[in-house]
Amino acid sequence: MKFRFLLFLTLLLLPGLLLAQKAKSPKALEKFAAQRPKNLSDTALLELVQKQTFQYFWDGAHPNSGLARERINLVTDPTREVVTTGGTGFGIMAIVVAAERGWITREQAAERVLKIANFLWNADSFHGVYSHWIDGNTGKVIRFGVKDDGGDLVETAFLMQGLLTARQYFSENKPVENQLRNRVRQLWENVEWDWHTKDGQDVLYWHWSPNNGWAKNHQVRGWNECLIMYVLAASAPKYAISPQVYHKGWAVNNVFRNGREYYGINLPLGTHYGGPLFFAHYSFLGLDPRGLKDRYANYWDQNKSHTLINRQHCIVNPKGYKGYGENSWGLTASDNHRGYSAHSPTNDLGVITPTAALSSFPYTPEYSMQALKYFYNNLGDKIWSEYGFVDAFSEEHDWYAKTHLAIDQGPIVGMIENYRTGLLWKLFMEIPEIQTGLKRLGFESPQLKSTAGL
Repeated sequence: MKFRFLLFLTLLLLPGLLLAQKAKSPKALEKFAAQRPKNLSDTALLELVQKQTFQYFWDGAHPNSGLARERINLVTDPTREVVTTGGTGFGIMAIVVAAERGWITREQAAERVLKIANFLWNADSFHGVYSHWIDGNTGKVIRFGVKDDGGDLVETAFLMQGLLTARQYFSENKPVENQLRNRVRQLWENVEWDWHTKDGQDVLYWHWSPNNGWAKNHQVRGWNECLIMYVLAASAPKYAISPQVYHKGWAVNNVFRNGREYYGINLPLGTHYGGPLFFAHYSFLGLDPRGLKDRYANYWDQNKSHTLINRQHCIVNPKGYKGYGENSWGLTASDNHRGYSAHSPTNDLGVITPTAALSSFPYTPEYSMQALKYFYNNLGDKIWSEYGFVDAFSEEHDWYAKTHLAIDQGPIVGMIENYRTGLLWKLFMEIPEIQTGLKRLGFESPQLKSTAGL
């Protein structure tokens, strides 16, 4: 009887014991940060930041599914089952970068992406569209919010951006790569983009749920992070939208066109002061903004202006926050000392988010390097970890996150790579369906081939 009781007690307490063994103490994290390499060249520092941040999607991935965890708390939260679809898309692009740079082998990378794709094939989806959060063990939906328990078209677009980039990269005639391309093709062709026009309207809707239908009623109109969704929807081999959904839906909004100046910098599109900086990152991990334009904007000019306005706001620092300046800038969505918020010049809480400046390397390489060196050399003891920089910090509030978020870590790896080699831009823009979709929507780009069909 005593043995049975002890066995029962052990089984009852085992999850907690394992959690305690895996959790790290703040002192252990501080020791890791203090031992980081010093006096690195610019190239070596970029390589280290990319490689370390990539570990979030490699060592930190969910062990069963391979998908990216929504977040990792370095101290208390190592075993959550919540994985994220959009963050996984960014993570897949980081895996491609890792394979190309030799941090892992090409075979390891292909096997991981195939594992992810096979898990998604058996996971819950709704008209081919995945939910924002998924249980990494079961593949079942984890509710993201009230009435948000079904398909999330925006997160699915970020996921497909990554999967298609991997399909383009893993092009060799090998069993694993052949399986990977075939599975990605199936996932891509299954997405019913036109379903999300809600009975044929000229706009895409963000959510649909079998339990709640269109109850969230969220039309996706620009300018924001969702350009990639409209491009993919127009590029789809099946269930594509017509161009008028882009022109009458996405490009029609009271915060789409701007044209005003902020800190002496003209902003073609978007809300006042540009909004959070992830608008310039999420869609442009794959879409190459260099020379990309349509009837509404030149997207290189748009993203560069947005970045410069964001930085200049931190230099002017109208609220007088401690730590802001030329070397410490970047406002975007992240954790903060109160919880979570989409930080921007119009929602400035004194919180700097490293991904904002670091994912802007293509647009502002000199200024982003200034920020990188400050983050690493001056604040590294407080914000550097085994997964790169923590999500955010505030010198004003003497607060330094102990968390990482997939949607913030992924763009650091991918956008720095696009600055260094253009790898992800090259791969994504070569995809035949993307060539077709961009031309259907009236885009111009040096990357568009004249032979792409309409």
